[in-house]
Amino acid sequence: MFTKLIRKPKGSKTSSTTGEYEAPPAAGTMAAPSETRITSGIVPASSCNRCGIDHRAKDCPLKQESGIQSVPSCTGLESFPALRDVPAADRPLLFRKKVKLCTIVYDFSDALKSVKEKEIKKHTLLELVDYLATAGTAKLTDAILEDMFIMISANIFRSLPVPEHEPELGGDVYDAEEEEPILDPAWQHIQYVYEFLLRYLVHQETDPRIAKRYVDHSFVIKLLELFDSEDPREREYLKAILHRIYGKFMVLRPFIRKAISNTFYHFIFETEKHNGIGEMLEILGSIINGFALPLKEEHKLFLVRALIPLHKPKCMAMYQQQLIYCVIQYVEKDFKLADIVIRGLLKYWPLTNSQKEVIMLGEIEEVLEITQPAEFQKCMVILFRQISRSLNSPHFQVAERALMLWNSDHIVSLITQNRRVILPLIFSALEKNSMSHWNQVVHRLMQNVRKLFQDLDPELFDECLKAHQDQESKAKALEDQRNETWKRLEAAAAAKALSVGLITVT
Repeated sequence: MFTKLIRKPKGSKTSSTTGEYEAPPAAGTMAAPSETRITSGIVPASSCNRCGIDHRAKDCPLKQESGIQSVPSCTGLESFPALRDVPAADRPLLFRKKVKLCTIVYDFSDALKSVKEKEIKKHTLLELVDYLATAGTAKLTDAILEDMFIMISANIFRSLPVPEHEPELGGDVYDAEEEEPILDPAWQHIQYVYEFLLRYLVHQETDPRIAKRYVDHSFVIKLLELFDSEDPREREYLKAILHRIYGKFMVLRPFIRKAISNTFYHFIFETEKHNGIGEMLEILGSIINGFALPLKEEHKLFLVRALIPLHKPKCMAMYQQQLIYCVIQYVEKDFKLADIVIRGLLKYWPLTNSQKEVIMLGEIEEVLEITQPAEFQKCMVILFRQISRSLNSPHFQVAERALMLWNSDHIVSLITQNRRVILPLIFSALEKNSMSHWNQVVHRLMQNVRKLFQDLDPELFDECLKAHQDQESKAKALEDQRNETWKRLEAAAAAKALSVGLITVT
């Protein structure tokens, strides 16, 4: 959904003077009753009509499931005729019977067990999905809805399989991309139950006032627990479903944000392992895009307490694209948050993880691209002290990524306006590495940046050069003094050893 270190188009800014929540971009595609209508009409043209999330010109991961239109014939369904073959008056009762049939959960650990029954359930689920999409949800009674959610809960809420090799906290960095995901063999049933739930939620006739009896806090918590599934197909469905719930059930919005925060806290400070952080951040990207202006204090606290600490785990690379998008959304909505974000990134700056440092340098660049001069001046000293350390890094990718900051016209403009503060902070790193860095690309880039400052302000450059030379002379004199001291100590020790008849080993 996101491309690595590529900035989101600037055209997605949102402005509003109200203090109410605005809908996420997807929510505007659903017709809600007047008393639950969301106070925003912001619906990007690229928002997916299916899952409600902006895929940025990419196909929806759930697109392949949207073509469920027909139900294959099955000889085991004679006792329950097809819904389309009975009179309209009899369909609600038959629909309810078929829902109850699908409540039975079969054991898929044995592929040869209950083969016929499993096939019957699969075809029945397909028929229920098709019926819900064509007949609508307006005629679903409370009794039918209760049976529906009993069936849904029985099928999707389950204990997730435990990975064969569980990484220890503090041990090797968890990397889901290097591990083979555990795929649930019951997916051929679970998939259509998710599809059934999604069709119910997205249907324009679904009334949140009625559905909230079943889609409650407990239901949301159980959905969030399933985000830790290793099966990416399941996480895609969960992402679409939770996003639709957020858009349709306004009363649940604060609770959903709080529950996601708690999941993040557990991941950051306890386990550092979770499969669904990226998907949750994708949902939050749409939610943040719909926040009304000015931002509420609780929304700013969410940035400080939940999003910025997500830079702490070693496995940040798994979800860094989605995280950067969320952070940039905040800064675009309130430019005063740039200082808070930059200081937060520096707080969690890696000391020994070069890959993570490269990622965070890219994020710093994206934030600086939309930072105003007044906010830049608040954090430029602490920021460029870290940039100086990155320029001095023996890891060529870190040094090269830091030098890429000078490719941005906006960042160069900020640096130029404050060059009398910034150049003294980074001059030693520039001077040293422009002469002797082992990597030729970094060596050349250092010389380019050095020349830029020299042409920009020759007088300031000469001052910094003189100060650097004085500092080098003092450092050399101090080193010589230290060596002389050690020589005197060694000579005194040797003389004392001879005086007492000891033999020294040289």
